Amino acid sequence: MPTAVAKGYRLAAATGIHRGDRAYQQDQVEILAHPRVPGCAFAVLADGMGGKSGGRKAADQVILTAKQIFERHAPAKDDAAEMLKQVVMESHLMIKLTAITSEEEPHATIAAFLIGPTRECDYVHAGDSRVYHFRGPEMVSRTLDHSYVQRLISEGKITEEQANNHPQGNLLTGCLGTQNDPPLATGRIEKLLVGDSMLACSDGLWHYFTPKELGAIVHALPPREASEMLVSKARQRARGGGDNLSLALVRIDPLT
Repeated sequence: MPTAVAKGYRLAAATGIHRGDRAYQQDQVEILAHPRVPGCAFAVLADGMGGKSGGRKAADQVILTAKQIFERHAPAKDDAAEMLKQVVMESHLMIKLTAITSEEEPHATIAAFLIGPTRECDYVHAGDSRVYHFRGPEMVSRTLDHSYVQRLISEGKITEEQANNHPQGNLLTGCLGTQNDPPLATGRIEKLLVGDSMLACSDGLWHYFTPKELGAIVHALPPREASEMLVSKARQRARGGGDNLSLALVRIDPLT
């Protein structure tokens, strides 16, 4: 979905994905334009975990479930936050069903945002995939990871910088497909302004950037070029030890 035009503005969008230095690609990402409502778009990203193909199955399940639910969504009358919660819970149940029929233990994170026809934006996440909101180059907000190191940061025991190199940095406290129900962490931005950007990305990407760097890139370049630069820089900085990485970027651009 490169662009979607609505009254007075357009949604410019791009995705990026790379296997990194892993043997398997377990991330999946999509940006979907609403089939009936101009200016309504849904970005969803999943970082799969578990076995050779288990993580990929889990991530595929998130994307498939999200597509099916979004196709039925009527922005004028349906509650966006409830739709996002439904995506999380139905994906979670489908991944658990997949686990019953397979040898692996498939799990997945999710980071998703839904931009409505009047530029309202709802988002949801579970695990350590993130949703960022930028106004121009400045970060307005980001989601807080469901992870052990985020808990340590929140308790004031370590800094953000220390978290980046913590030995238990990949330990999640919530995601899809586990025995416990996933966290239903939703948020809402009442109105995106022209020049705002929404970015969903997996830890294989955000791990290598400060919010300032992310904001500078998504603001300075069109989404396609920004996406390519973020993937390229993450790959350089990983120095041969990079995880799967993925991102979905949507920017509110003026009509020119």
